[in-house]
Amino acid sequence: MSAQPEPVAAPGRRPGLVRPLVEVDALTKVFAGRGGRAGRGGRGGAGRGVRAVDGVSLDIARRETFGLLGESGSGKSTLIRCVLRLLEPTSGEVRFDGAGVRALKPGELRRLRARMQVLFQDPYSSIDPRMTVRDIVAEPLKVHRADARSGHRETVDDLLRAVGLDPASADRKPHAFSGGQRQRVALARALVLQPDFVVLDEPVSALDVSVQAQIVNLLRDLQRRMSLTYLVVLHDLAIARYLCDRVAVMHRGAVVEIGPATDVLDHPLHPYTRALVAAVPGRGLLGAGEAAARWAARERTDTAYELRQVGPDRWVAGGGDGGQGAEELVRR
Repeated sequence: MSAQPEPVAAPGRRPGLVRPLVEVDALTKVFAGRGGRAGRGGRGGAGRGVRAVDGVSLDIARRETFGLLGESGSGKSTLIRCVLRLLEPTSGEVRFDGAGVRALKPGELRRLRARMQVLFQDPYSSIDPRMTVRDIVAEPLKVHRADARSGHRETVDDLLRAVGLDPASADRKPHAFSGGQRQRVALARALVLQPDFVVLDEPVSALDVSVQAQIVNLLRDLQRRMSLTYLVVLHDLAIARYLCDRVAVMHRGAVVEIGPATDVLDHPLHPYTRALVAAVPGRGLLGAGEAAARWAARERTDTAYELRQVGPDRWVAGGGDGGQGAEELVRR
């Protein structure tokens, strides 16, 4: 009997990685547009609509923090909603701990929700202003654990302490708390079921700069203590460098570069990534803006957005000037 060939990992997926917690393969989300025209953030044509997410493949290891970078409208938030199945993907696969998420029946998906939670961007709109903090944090317990409808006070108090809040204030309503404190309340609610995977959608962008560092450090501390895996959407590259192990850069619904955070941000290879880094004060890269403008102005083709591996755990979109010389840059 001949040996079975080793499966070939999709571009952006790490071959040989032992059962990652999250696997995304060729994920696509198309929104219908007027007359089939392409809109902001994607490629389209007659009958295609808007390709908000276009063939994205990636994997996230257990206890890893994976960042999604890119300008507004690049498809980051749509991607995370498809991963969580808050939106139904048009095509592609999402696997969580080996199980296909798209194939799950409603009851199975409901049980999975306890293991994958989300922290939204705006703490003012993501929690119910009519509920007390104690009720907000305890709500997932009541929804997912019928046997926990009573006797959860100690659990809530312990979690409030873990996120830096005084349980004595748990009977107040959200209006009595600052923005940073409200985000801690939302974080406590996301963690009360002890999930394995937490999606963070711009978790600090709505907060004062003085509070952002506190929340980021809290996220790192909780990850170590609770063995959490994060998928985080970010605009701030300094926070991405500090918080993330690996990042993917998205443009018009596709990933154009993926790799270790420090490598991608210190030595960007793709013109679009170089333009993002060049936009940070003091990090200007010679010719980055012009190269990105030339690349982005071209008619989009599948070849231009096809990822090529250019080094260990490093991929960059090829075709045209997007991938020229990438291998040589990695070797320098």
